Amino acid sequence: MEHRQLGRSGLMVSEITYGNWLTHGESVGRDAALACVRTALDCGVTTFDTADVYAQGAAEELLGEALGGVRRSSVEIATKVCLPTGDGPNDRGLSRKHVMESCHASLRRLGTDYVDLYQAHRFDERTPLEETLVAFDDLVRQGKVLYIGVSEWTAPQIEAALRMAGELGLRSRIVSNQPQYSMLWRVIEPEVLPLCLREGIGQLAFQPLAQGVLTGKYRPGQAPPEGSRATASGRAPRFVSRVLGSGLLERVARLRPVAEDAGLSMAQLAIAWVLRQPGVSATVIGASRPEQVTENATAAGVRLEDEVLERVDKVLGEMVDRDPSKTARMMAVEPDWRA
Repeated sequence: MEHRQLGRSGLMVSEITYGNWLTHGESVGRDAALACVRTALDCGVTTFDTADVYAQGAAEELLGEALGGVRRSSVEIATKVCLPTGDGPNDRGLSRKHVMESCHASLRRLGTDYVDLYQAHRFDERTPLEETLVAFDDLVRQGKVLYIGVSEWTAPQIEAALRMAGELGLRSRIVSNQPQYSMLWRVIEPEVLPLCLREGIGQLAFQPLAQGVLTGKYRPGQAPPEGSRATASGRAPRFVSRVLGSGLLERVARLRPVAEDAGLSMAQLAIAWVLRQPGVSATVIGASRPEQVTENATAAGVRLEDEVLERVDKVLGEMVDRDPSKTARMMAVEPDWRA
């Protein structure tokens, strides 16, 4: 496993970061979740990503249990705050009240005194940006958070936060952004990536496999395989349905020779593609079985040649979405993508 700096910060993260959205506590049981985390550790993964809203806290609890016997300083734990965690009016958003209370709750569930990276899961239009930034800065000053980041923020939102942090003289500064990013979904490239490259903000790219479609497991004209996310419990099938259109699956199937010529599985090709892009510090992978973790982790350190990137672009062609207005709108896919 190789490691990279998270943006221009001093924090090193593993190229493959293990995340548990839609898996731990939802579509994956306790024993399988613990086995996946153990396998990730065996593969050299040191960075683990979760959120307070994943399975309404159960994902954080499972991750905390899985890392319980691991030396705390040997791993990097990232979590998030913003999306609804309850029915109350203050159980969501980025108000000082919710940020503080959610952080303390996450620390209890994770069984740790601090998180390495605390991320604003979405932008909150209702809360003054100054209030949010000061709350995050206070958590850093208290030692409960080491670094701060955002997820699925637009370029103007990130730029405004950087400017305000400077004007307020805050100690903490955004060091990371966690966007959806894959061969197919490149909406951060026109605006978000250039800003982040300029400002030294690293990308923790999630959904590099586009909900599994880039593994090649879903075939045009065939029912989804048993055991896949498309047949799982919970919310997973809803998200997978965005990428099961026959036109998209037929185009993805043409990537198989590209992967084979590179000596990679289709999943490894997709992950290596993301890691090859400028400004990417790590890619966040999820898994329901330990063997998936092992296969995906093998993509660390792979350096794709320019010719491979060109072949990918030629195969996918107009299927690639680069519309920056779709940042934080993951369901706004093209009609040809949908089942």
